[in-house]
Amino acid sequence: MLQDRKSQHLDIVISGRANRSTGGSAFDDIAFEHVALPEIALDQISLSTQFLGKRIKAPLIVSSMTGGPERAAEINRNIAIACEQLNIAMAVGSQRVALEAGGSSGLGQDLRQLAPSIPLLGNLGAAQLNKGYGLDEARRAIEMIGADALIIHLNPLQEAVQPEGDRDWRDLLSKIGALAAGLGAPVVVKEVGSGISAGLARRLVDLGVAVIDVAGAGGTSWAAVESERAHTARQAAVARAFIDWGQDTPSALSAVRASCPETTLIGSGGIRDGIDAAKAIRLGADMVGQAAGVLAAAMDSADAVIEHFEIIIEQLRVACFCTGSGSLADLRKARLAGSRLP
Repeated sequence: MLQDRKSQHLDIVISGRANRSTGGSAFDDIAFEHVALPEIALDQISLSTQFLGKRIKAPLIVSSMTGGPERAAEINRNIAIACEQLNIAMAVGSQRVALEAGGSSGLGQDLRQLAPSIPLLGNLGAAQLNKGYGLDEARRAIEMIGADALIIHLNPLQEAVQPEGDRDWRDLLSKIGALAAGLGAPVVVKEVGSGISAGLARRLVDLGVAVIDVAGAGGTSWAAVESERAHTARQAAVARAFIDWGQDTPSALSAVRASCPETTLIGSGGIRDGIDAAKAIRLGADMVGQAAGVLAAAMDSADAVIEHFEIIIEQLRVACFCTGSGSLADLRKARLAGSRLP
């Protein structure tokens, strides 16, 4: 049943029926002040950064997409090959199926063999910590793919409107803290599209969480996904009411950066291109993640994924050039025009 559910999720996201209903993007409310005389050389702009102790070419991560169906094996393979060639980071989807059903479901050591040098992140759902999961399962998830860190994803809205959802979320903050303290590898906490608040981010960091992925509203709506999967009209109606729920990514990034000034932040949720990536970095992101936006390319080939991200990297470089930013550090100080955000 779990594998079937993951496959259904994939089909719905690919179809485009998982999009939010509101028009436009919160990133459209942000504009850089154009620098007509940048006084830098485009080809000398550095996008390189450190992430999880590894130097990568650009501050990009392929965000978690799927870990369930066997068809994910080809998707993960294409992403891993592309990320290794591009020298950017990769996060896998939930490893629950692989841990419970046996076999790798496309999430095995071969993934690390395809991408030996990049930051690679494993993934488990927070709700599973109330289902008997703990340090043993977390370590197995890391060992399974040779991961550099483990993502614990938060999806309370999805679980609440999902017919088979896990609805007991008591005491999970302390359990995530225990995981961060005992795992021996960095723990990343991410939402799946409704955002993480500044207050929660601060509590997580104080418990030892190393990285926060705000994963704000603006991309895939998991309430929309679950409304498509609903067994009854009543279930669908409940889910549809929450299609636009959550903090948008720009607002979440600004707030979390203010509350956690020294913490590594990932900005994901509705990233469409390199300009959105530049805006996310300006608002506080150290890394920028994209999932649904690259899914079509990942289903095609590794070359398609490479081309997709080469375009984003070049867009990000041009955004740096036209803000007079010779580096990511400079981009974080670029002037904004016509924006209410700092």
